[in-house]
Formats: sequence, structure tokens, C-alpha cells
Amino acid sequence: MSRHHEFTQGARDMLPMLLGAIPFGIIFGSLAGAAGLDPWQTQGMSLLVFAGSAQFIAISLLTGGAGIAVVLLTTFVVNLRHALYSASLQPYVRHLPKRWRVPLAFWLTDEAYAVVVQRYARGDKGAYRHWYFLGAALAMYCNWQLCTLVGVLFGQAVPNIGEWGLDFAMLATFIGIVVPMLRNQPQVAAALVAGAVALLCHALPYKLGLMAAAASGIVVGVWLERRNPALQEESI
Repeated sequence: MSRHHEFTQGARDMLPMLLGAIPFGIIFGSLAGAAGLDPWQTQGMSLLVFAGSAQFIAISLLTGGAGIAVVLLTTFVVNLRHALYSASLQPYVRHLPKRWRVPLAFWLTDEAYAVVVQRYARGDKGAYRHWYFLGAALAMYCNWQLCTLVGVLFGQAVPNIGEWGLDFAMLATFIGIVVPMLRNQPQVAAALVAGAVALLCHALPYKLGLMAAAASGIVVGVWLERRNPALQEESI
């Protein structure tokens, strides 16, 4: 397929994820202003950080009076999952020049990974698959900037928008990301264990419960696959 076709197909395949991110971005723009950030700082965070969960955690910590070291450490821990995403995609992008790999790494999000990894999993050797990656990633990036701006401009006019439960849309999106990717018993077991550990460790400081959950899921999944390699290809 041509560059243009790959790019537009990536953006099109990202549309369901964009819908789930819209309320999340609007809420962030609204809450950031309430936390004391001016409009330029709020928009700048979305432009330069571009990590929804980390941005929410950062403004929550800043509102609570946390120091910059705590904010940096906590957001670093939360975003460590991107190292796993990068390791998974590395075989498909390692041949690209740095001018491609650097921006693609910056634009890599949970949603982009879920869409792009499905494209690479098709197994074809299309020369322009990185254009698909670019289209999907840019679609989410532009969507996040627009939603943040809407939140900044109109969020304050809507009282208590953060209590409306709109963030459930993002939870539903993540469920939609994970469930279709669980194709064998080790993967299902890893997801269940990670979910249980996340609930049990929810009260840990600095979001360490997320790292405990991720580590537990990885250990269980790897152990089951090594115990019975045939399970890797077994469909549920």
C-alpha cells in the first residue's frame, strides 16, 4: 500500500480510541485550570508530555502540594509500561532512521500501541507500515490537543465536570484495548492476576500498585508459557 493509504488507514483505525479519549482530555483541561495551571501551561503539558494518566497524576500531586521530585518519580513509574510497548515494537521499527524513531516514540500511547501492534501482527512486509503508525499516533495527538483546549476554554463554565463520571469512557476504551488481545491462557491469566494485584495494591503511594500489578502479570504469563509452550499458540 502507498504511504497515503497507510497513513489514512492508521488514522481511521484510531477513531474508536479517539472517542474514548475525548471526555478524558476535556476533563484534564478543566481540572488543570482548577489546580492552578494557566491555559498556556495546561496546553503546554499536553503538547510536551502527551500522557493522559501521567498528566492527571501530576496535577493531582501538584494540587496536594507535592514537590517536583515526587511528581517526576511518580509519573516516571506510571509511564514505565511504555518500555514494554517499545520493546514489543522494536523489531518492526529498528530499521527506521532516527528522524522516524524519535517522533514515533514520543507519540506512542496505549491506544496507538493497541492499534499499531495489530497492523504489524498481520505479517505482511509492507514498506510503508511506519506511515500507518504515524497516522494512528498523530490522530490521537491532535485529538488530545483539541480536547485539552476545549476543557481549558469551556471546562470552567461547567461545574464539577470531574464528578460526572465521564472518565469511565477511558476505562471502557482500555478494556476494549486489552480484551481482544487476550488470545491464550497465559495472556488471560496474566490479565486476571494483574487486575487483582492492582486492586489489592491500589493504596500504595506513588502508584506503585501499577508496577506491582504489571510485574505480577508478567511473571504469571511467562511462567505459564514456559511450563507449557504449546499454550502460546492455543486459542481460547
